[in-house]
Amino acid sequence: MKRSHTYLAALCSLSLFAAACSGPRAYTRGQYADPNTIELLSDNFSENDLQLIAKRMVGSLQESAAFARIEGQPLIIVGDMHNRTSEHIDMGSLADKVRVSLMHTGQFSFIDRDARQQIAEEYEYQQSGYVRSDQATGPGQQHGADYILTGTISSIVQEAGRDKMIYYKMTMQLTNLGTGVIEWADEKELRKKFRKRSVGW
Repeated sequence: MKRSHTYLAALCSLSLFAAACSGPRAYTRGQYADPNTIELLSDNFSENDLQLIAKRMVGSLQESAAFARIEGQPLIIVGDMHNRTSEHIDMGSLADKVRVSLMHTGQFSFIDRDARQQIAEEYEYQQSGYVRSDQATGPGQQHGADYILTGTISSIVQEAGRDKMIYYKMTMQLTNLGTGVIEWADEKELRKKFRKRSVGW
């Protein structure tokens, strides 16, 4: 009888342990990591991909013969960045990364296309009489962009057995707004390989 009770207690303990292991989990402890460290935790487009693309494009534009011919500090507006892959990619973040990297060079200035509506509303407020006339700002003094920067990202995915290969191609171009001529264009290619394996317990 005593042996039966011992066996039953052990069985209950094992069941409780299994239930605890299979219960809901949460990330409860973490630490800061270097954002420039490359870690491929999944087969999705990652921040490392974004950084590599931005770095390649900024370097290419700076070193191009077209840029060497540009006098002064050109004003650039970032146009549409198209995502032609099968996954969600934050193209706004990609455009921001390229813009910030170019501004850090001190060789480019940018016009914020997304802020135009807010600027127009602020003009209306400042011209409404609520702001002192000698301090009010109004339309007619903005600078026009010299160039527009646009881009497209596409991908090809290949799977064979447990292997998966993902190929990304980012193409960007700088178009002269006065002439409509594309004065610079380049592409950045990324290829990542993954092997499927079981995860968990």
